[in-house]
Amino acid sequence: MRLKNKKVIALVEHDFEDLELWYPILRLQEEGATVHLVGNEAKKQYKGKYGVPAESDYAFGDINSDDYDAILVPGGWAPDKLRRYAEVLQFVKEMDEAKKPIGQICHAGWVLISANILQGKKVTSTPGIKDDMTNAGATWYDEPVITDGHIISSRRPPDLPPYMKAFADKLAEK
Repeated sequence: MRLKNKKVIALVEHDFEDLELWYPILRLQEEGATVHLVGNEAKKQYKGKYGVPAESDYAFGDINSDDYDAILVPGGWAPDKLRRYAEVLQFVKEMDEAKKPIGQICHAGWVLISANILQGKKVTSTPGIKDDMTNAGATWYDEPVITDGHIISSRRPPDLPPYMKAFADKLAEK
């Protein structure tokens, strides 16, 4: 289990893209990582776009990013809500400064944009936010997965296998 003793934050908010939250969590758990779902409230049930529930383990204020090795931001409509929480932006900035893996897929790029960490980075996302990503200073590619240092980005659910391989590989390096 190459990710044993690794701890990962998986951000959660209503209207997450069901596969983009659950596939990464299950994939990392298969490799031995501990993944905590973290939302605005602890022990709250959040519903995905297609109705799949996810219960948060902790609230944003309950955790410290120093205690974690990586962070995952799911897509769907949740990122538009997540980027409005100062704590979320702080976690992403702290992870960026510490060069810990940051995974973002689909619309999750909005969170990284609001955290102001994309200047000069190579990324991908859903094509729907390509302009947002480039206006934030990133160079956008239409590829299944792009790894630029510790930032791993992907476009959509069909790209989950290469995205999670790249993320798990990066996490294993830390």
